[in-house]
Amino acid sequence: MAKFSYKKYSREDQRLMATWAAECAERALPLFEEAYQEDDRPRKAIEACRRWVQTGIFRMKDIREVALAAHAAARDAKENEAACFAARAAGHAVATAHVPQHAAGSAYYALKAIAAKNPTNAEVQVANEYDWQSQHLPEHLRQEIMSRIIVLSKGNKMIIKLQKGNSF
Repeated sequence: MAKFSYKKYSREDQRLMATWAAECAERALPLFEEAYQEDDRPRKAIEACRRWVQTGIFRMKDIREVALAAHAAARDAKENEAACFAARAAGHAVATAHVPQHAAGSAYYALKAIAAKNPTNAEVQVANEYDWQSQHLPEHLRQEIMSRIIVLSKGNKMIIKLQKGNSF
């Protein structure tokens, strides 16, 4: 059996992916903050992501702490799918500092948050957000990352998947 390994990205590409992931998560963040005004864990995760991009200082303990806190906020918000997914987007954004592929998770959960917020109008809103995400991702990374995010409309339901595979 072949050993699984993540694709290697340059430090600059990883920073570009983290910046983009933070932007994707930040666009969904109001869906969490409207429902949980006192909970700043997802916002702190996005801020930590941006701090890492700006400074390059990486302490696994700090990254892990804020990522797990954002995911805990998502679990605490499980009765509100839009808020839950928005918090997960933030957790994945900061985790991009550790594993670049988490950037796709941030975009994926931001799309799921948007779809959950307004299911009746999800198709248009998700398509608009997907287009925004695609246009704001650096061109040399666009095809590889956006092709992993699958958006399907099945009847009146949106299906959003993150396709994983070898080395991603």
